[in-house]
Amino acid sequence: MNIKTRILLTGASGTVGFEILKQLHTQKDKYEITIFDLDNSKTKKKFAKFKKDIQIQYGDISKYEDIAKVCYNKDFVIHIAALIPPIADDEPELAHKINTIGTANLVRNLEEKSPNAFFVYSSSISVYGDRLIDPEIYINDPLLPSVGDEYAGTKIAAEEIIKSSKLQWSIFRLTAIMGGHKISKLMFHMPLNTQMEICSPADTARAFVNASENKEKLAGKIFNLGGGKDCRCTYLEFLTKSFEIFGLGEVNFPDNTFAEHNFHCGNYADGDDLENIIKFRKDNLESYFLHEKSKVTDIQRAITKCVKSIIKDRLIKQSEPLEAINKDDAKMLDRFFKNKPK
Repeated sequence: MNIKTRILLTGASGTVGFEILKQLHTQKDKYEITIFDLDNSKTKKKFAKFKKDIQIQYGDISKYEDIAKVCYNKDFVIHIAALIPPIADDEPELAHKINTIGTANLVRNLEEKSPNAFFVYSSSISVYGDRLIDPEIYINDPLLPSVGDEYAGTKIAAEEIIKSSKLQWSIFRLTAIMGGHKISKLMFHMPLNTQMEICSPADTARAFVNASENKEKLAGKIFNLGGGKDCRCTYLEFLTKSFEIFGLGEVNFPDNTFAEHNFHCGNYADGDDLENIIKFRKDNLESYFLHEKSKVTDIQRAITKCVKSIIKDRLIKQSEPLEAINKDDAKMLDRFFKNKPK
């Protein structure tokens, strides 16, 4: 009889977390799976088809006693749970409570109850800040979050907690993970000339799952996790193709709708380091866009084409760079523009 690896996954209801859960579940003969997530109708609905095969514990990761319940006798821990932007940036105290304090709660409990567990953490490309001038990113580059990026700050703090822990660990700094995203005001925070490297949720999940078989090569190291050279383009190119797929026409917004600087993203110059160890990449830009296209029917696309001007008008209203100009808000103008637009 094979002894199963006892895995704890936090944040299993999110885009990447749910992909991890699905991939782990296909190998349930190898893994004893425990997930920890918030107790609400959304999570219960998502987990319903898995509940016979996995252990589900609901709770609040910012509460030490809640996360303590799932930290006994674990071999491998994948920590995905986090409050993400734009909410994380709008509510920094809550982001700190969940992302930083929550990570500390998890680590401290594991040190006591599963001291031999291997801990893999999902960090972010946002920790490197604005890379417009130098888009080639290496793991040892300075961590300089953009102004207003509270989320990145919580990730850096969480990384420090993990690195100073008694656990064996590895940190994956995720690039732009495309899939399942909702349009928000962040759409206009990224300059159109930004170099970006995406990764699919499935590939990202595969990296975390495959990590369980490669602990020795990952221990004590930080890696940049990206899709590789076949997943790179500019933000304008990405939007142009996306708009075409969904029937939105050209990316023809008024001047100054998009920020000029102070965001993040770039190309992971050393991203192949992780791929060479755990072999997680299967997707590229072409497969990503084919997948997105498959989700839109011809009828949906035709309807969108008819109302695209209305949709774009609604999107424009979410542009904080334009809001900064209209309000002549000096602080916001500095955040989004190199020089005050005329």
